[in-house]
Amino acid sequence: MATMEKVPMLAEGYERLTADLKVLREERPKIVDAIEEARAHGDLSENAEYHAAKERQGQVEAMIGDIESKVSRAQIIDPATLSGNRIVFGATVTLLDENDKPIKYQIVGETEADVASGRISYSSPLARALIGKEVDDEIEVTVPSGDKFYLVSKIEFI
Repeated sequence: MATMEKVPMLAEGYERLTADLKVLREERPKIVDAIEEARAHGDLSENAEYHAAKERQGQVEAMIGDIESKVSRAQIIDPATLSGNRIVFGATVTLLDENDKPIKYQIVGETEADVASGRISYSSPLARALIGKEVDDEIEVTVPSGDKFYLVSKIEFI
C-alpha cells in the first residue's frame, strides 16, 4: 500500500482550501439542476446547455477530489512556532540580490504560492536552493533568464 505524502501548508492556506471546497460542494446541486433542465429540452446530441453542464460537472468533481486529497493530507505548519538559524518551510527570508537590493520571500505550500506577494512554493527552484541555508550563505539559482545569485541576509519565523 502506498503511503500518502503529507502536503505542508500554512493555516491560512488550509482555511482557503476548505472554503473553496465548501463553495464547490454548494455548486453540485445547481449543476444537477442545470443538467436536468437541459435534458428536458430533448435531443441531447445537439444540446449545448447539456454538454456545458456535464463538462462543468466533471470539472467541479475533479476540483473537489483534488482539494479533498490535499485537505486530508494537510500538514499545517505555524511559522511562529518555528525557530533556528536554518531556512525551513514557513520561514520568511530576506535576500540581497547582485545589486544588494533586498528581496523578501516566505516559503509556503504549493497552493499558497503567490510570487507577487512574496510567497514562493517550497518546491520552486529558489525555495529548494534556500532550504537548509543560514544567514550569510550565498545561493545560486538557475532560472529561465539565467543564473541568479543571492545572499541570505535575514531569516524570520513570523
